[in-house]
Amino acid sequence: MIIPKKLVLLATFGAAIIISENKALAQEKKTSGNPIVEGWYADPEAKIFNKQYWVYPTYSAKYNDQVFMDAFSSPDLVNWTKHPRIIDTAAVKWAKRAMWAPAVTEKDGKYYIFFGANDIQNNNEVGGIGVAVGDKPEGPFKDLLGKPLIGQIINKAQPIDQFVFKDDDGQYYMIYGGWGQCNIVKLKNDFTGIEPFKDGETYKLITPKDYVEGPVMFKRKGKYYFMWSEGGWTGPDYRVAYAIGDSPFGPFNRIGTILKQDANIATGAGHHSVIQVPGKDEWYIVYHRRPLTETDGNHRVTCIDKMYFDKDGKILPVKITNEGVTARKIK
Repeated sequence: MIIPKKLVLLATFGAAIIISENKALAQEKKTSGNPIVEGWYADPEAKIFNKQYWVYPTYSAKYNDQVFMDAFSSPDLVNWTKHPRIIDTAAVKWAKRAMWAPAVTEKDGKYYIFFGANDIQNNNEVGGIGVAVGDKPEGPFKDLLGKPLIGQIINKAQPIDQFVFKDDDGQYYMIYGGWGQCNIVKLKNDFTGIEPFKDGETYKLITPKDYVEGPVMFKRKGKYYFMWSEGGWTGPDYRVAYAIGDSPFGPFNRIGTILKQDANIATGAGHHSVIQVPGKDEWYIVYHRRPLTETDGNHRVTCIDKMYFDKDGKILPVKITNEGVTARKIK
C-alpha cells in the first residue's frame, strides 16, 4: 500500500510533538518527588559508586514472595534507572524466603551485597546474614560462601538488618540485629567471615535504649553517629533515633528521634540509610514510609529528604516531604 506523503508528514510531525512533549516533561522534573521510584520498596541502602547514587531496597512483599532484589541508580538523585533482579534465591541456594535489608560495599574492585534471609526464629533453622559478590554495582551477585556468614542468634539478636561500616583506618565492621538487640562484629579482610577483636570478644553488644532494628553508622567530624529504627515496622509509629559516640563501640546514649510520621504526608517513616556528598558536609536520608491510603504492612515506598545538623553536631528532625530533593550531581 502506498501511503500519501501528507499522511507521512503528519505522522512524523505527530511523533515529533510527542518526543518534544516527553523531553519537556523530563526537563520539568525539578525534584525527585517522593517516593523516588514506583513500586513497594523498603529498607533502602543508599550508596555512591562511580559518581552515581545507588539505592538497594527490600522488595516489599509477603515473605514467601520476597525472593529477589532490585536496585536503582541515578546521576542526580532526581532521575532513577531500575536494575531488576540483581540477586535472587536462585543465586543463593540456602535462601528460600524473606531476602531483605541489603547492605552494599565496594572493595578492591568488587561489589559485595550483604542480606538477611529466611527470617530464622531459632538456632536450629538455616538462615541469617549472607554475602554475595559481583563485578558491578548492579550485579549480578553470586553467593560468596554457600552458607550464611552469620547463621546463629547471638546475644538475643536476630541475624538481620546488617550494616557495613568502613572506619578511617580501613577496617570493615558489620552492625546488625533485630528483636531489640544490636551486635557489632569485625569482618575478615575478604568478607568470608568474622574475626575476634583484640580483647578476644567476637560479638560486641552495643544496643542503645529503645533500639529495635535497622542500624546505620557514619562518621562526621571525628564522631561516630549510630542510628536505628524503633517501634513496629507495620505500624504508624515506626521511627528513627540516634546517638553519638567516640568509637564504633560507643557507648551510645540515645539522643532523640529525627525521623517519624507526618499525619499530612505519610506514616511509618523508618529503616533508613544516609548519603554524604563526597567532600561536602551535605547529607541526605533515604528511608521508607507508608502512604496514608495504605494499611497493608508491606505497602511501603522509598523516599529521600535532606538531613541537617545544628552547630553542636546534633541531627535536626527531618521534615518528610512529597517533593523530595532537587538535583545534585557528583563532580
